[in-house]
This record gives sequence, structure tokens and C-alpha cells, in this order.
Amino acid sequence: MNSLISYDTVALDNGEPCFQITMVAPRANALEPDLLAQLHLAFDALEKSGAQKAMICGGRNFSTGGDVGRFFEAAQQGQAKSYAEQVVPVLQDLVHRMIEMPVLFACALRGAATGGSAGILFASDIAVAAPDAFVQPYYAVMGFAPDGGWASVLPELIGVGPAQSWLSANQRHEAADLQRIGLVQAVDEGPETRLLAMFAEMDTGAALAAKSILWNENRRARIRAGLDAETAAFLSLIERQETLSRMEQFLKQSG
Repeated sequence: MNSLISYDTVALDNGEPCFQITMVAPRANALEPDLLAQLHLAFDALEKSGAQKAMICGGRNFSTGGDVGRFFEAAQQGQAKSYAEQVVPVLQDLVHRMIEMPVLFACALRGAATGGSAGILFASDIAVAAPDAFVQPYYAVMGFAPDGGWASVLPELIGVGPAQSWLSANQRHEAADLQRIGLVQAVDEGPETRLLAMFAEMDTGAALAAKSILWNENRRARIRAGLDAETAAFLSLIERQETLSRMEQFLKQSG
């Protein structure tokens, strides 16, 4: 338990334990190094707990992804790549860890889930979105390469063509859109409560068997290679002058 993450084990209606992780960081849960490190520590606690079901929440806004302000500051100091190395590979490991762990993950979305934070949604087994939830990549606007599984996990879920167009056009998908394309299973004012009810009705053994078949060794290896390719592309683009200019313009427009 710490200042950026809270976690606890709650009992489902069927008596099973569910490990609940809630991001409570400032700046709308921006994915900066400390938050990502503490998410991994929460996953360590999850593994030690023995729970086979876990829910990840984020408050009013799930997460706005990477902290553009901190990326820009690092770039101005000539440390863009160094800062990115503290963020992107750690996020990629988190996404891959969710896919590999013999745990069923649920994602409760409220407000924004943008940039790399959407990777937590992509790696979840079930998800429910509040009516105000939305997912948007922003990579084409920022000059960043996609991370968090946008170019590796997402195509496995919705296909290469839809994933590419989403990234290229920087589309904003609202809750109903997310349900239509199968990334969330329901839209509900209380996504956390709905997910706990869904978990209680779900046979854990059957669901974990399905996960192990769907995310088999070959597919997991392909995902790992794709996540590593995302990281390499991100690091190669982050030092460009054009990327620095785009970050500066974005920060001015966002106030």
C-alpha cells in the first residue's frame, strides 16, 4: 500500500477473493516511473495473495497515459531517451505480465484511458466502462510511437486494419464504441460493482483454462516481440526535433 496505489482483497458474493488495485496518483494517474513501479509492486502482492481474480480501477479518470510534461522537460534537458527508458519498458512488462499471469484481470474504466494506459484494458480479460469513459491513442498527434500494446496486443483483439486506422486517425472511442468492438463487455454507471458481480458469476477454472489457450506460448512470444518492437520504435522517435515541437504545441493547447 502506498501513496500512488491502493490495493486490498475483497470477497465476491460467491466467497472468492478478488484483489482490487486502485490508482490514486495525481495528474489523472499519469504513467510516470513511480506509479509504474508501484503497479508492479501491487502485482507482486497479488501473486503472494493467491487470488485468481483481480480488478484494476483508476478513479474519475482511469489514466491519461504518459506524462507529456515530464517527457517535454526531459527532452529540453537532452534526456528524452533516458526518461523514456524509465517508462516505456516498465509499462510493456506490466502489460505482458497481465497476459502471462494465471489471474483473471478486470478493468473498470471511468473517464480517460489514453495513450499507453489503454494497454491495461487491452491485457484485461473483462472490462466495464462508465458512460463517460473513452480511449484515444494520441500518438499521431504527439509524434510518439505506440506503446502499451497498441500495435501488438490490440491487433490480436480487433484486427490489424481497425487498429491501424484507430492509431492513424487518433480516433476517440467512447464507451458504446468500446462495447461494440468488444473491448468492454458492458457500459454501467458503476463499473466496479458490475465487474464484481460478473466475477462472482464466472467459473474461475473454466475462465483460466480459456485464457491459457487463447494466450498460448506462441501468441505470448509474439506479443513479447511486438512489445519490444514498440519500445525500440518509441525510443528511436522520442529524440526527434519534430517530436519535441509536437509536445510543446500539445502542452500549450492543453493549457
